[in-house]
Amino acid sequence: MSAIAPSVLNALKTLDPDATYSQAGGPKVKSSKGDVFYVKTGHSRNYDQWKGEAESLKAMYAAAPGICPRLIAFGEDAESKQRPYMISEYKQLTSLSSTAGKVLAKRMALELHEPQNSEAAAKGRFGFEWPTYCGATRLENGWFDTWEEAYASLIRTLLDGLRQEGPTYSEIYNLGDQVVTKVIPFLLNPARLQDVQPVILHGDLWSGNAGSLASGEPIIFDPASYYGHNEADLAIARIFGGFGAAFFAEYHHHRPKSPPVEEYDERVALYELFHYLNHTVLFGTSYAPPSISRMRRLLKFVEGKA
Repeated sequence: MSAIAPSVLNALKTLDPDATYSQAGGPKVKSSKGDVFYVKTGHSRNYDQWKGEAESLKAMYAAAPGICPRLIAFGEDAESKQRPYMISEYKQLTSLSSTAGKVLAKRMALELHEPQNSEAAAKGRFGFEWPTYCGATRLENGWFDTWEEAYASLIRTLLDGLRQEGPTYSEIYNLGDQVVTKVIPFLLNPARLQDVQPVILHGDLWSGNAGSLASGEPIIFDPASYYGHNEADLAIARIFGGFGAAFFAEYHHHRPKSPPVEEYDERVALYELFHYLNHTVLFGTSYAPPSISRMRRLLKFVEGKA
């Protein structure tokens, strides 16, 4: 059994100096008082990714306490300055039940995506202070005055990644350029999509990043957060399943669709596009057709409004 890194042990000791701590298998560390923690340590190349995850957890927990594991500490090995570590609560989870899914939908609608709960951190801006990683894709983030600008930046990041792969994805990035210049300014223009306020998003909310405690309480984890339009946080949940119709109905019962409601389906397609493009970046050509079909649909819709 490997020893606990000194920096991690020091961080744990700040919680309870009188307790002793031991490895409990995998990433688990257990205290003599019975508390269990999730601990991971890594290489310098992990620093930005884990910093983004740590800041995401902090922001989500601040908006909706208990909806995600509480971050306890993030730092670097005191000696090498090259080994980041992250400590959070350990949660023993099973797959998200339908009942827990409805509880999660309500908590997201009323707490996580409540603008007042993000107001102090976002200060009316969209984006995020730190780079985050959606899968292995680095998102530089930064701050933007409008949601239109913030979302266009996210899409451009993915299109730039596909350009680096050469002509294989030329149809995607050529269509994507048109989405950035035509679709996003049309659908997400603040004059059209009014009263959108920045709220903290999980950013990668699919069924693999959600679970239930034995009590039935839902927990979400592995975030790639930023402050954005709440509807964007529902996109990948639709793509990969695990969240039934009752989840979305419960969510919108507590937080209605943004006006213009008649363009909701087009916004859904636009927000799903981010994840299809990202999966094309990460996993290759099998995700290209749904990316292309959504872009063609969106362009046809906007052209029909001209």
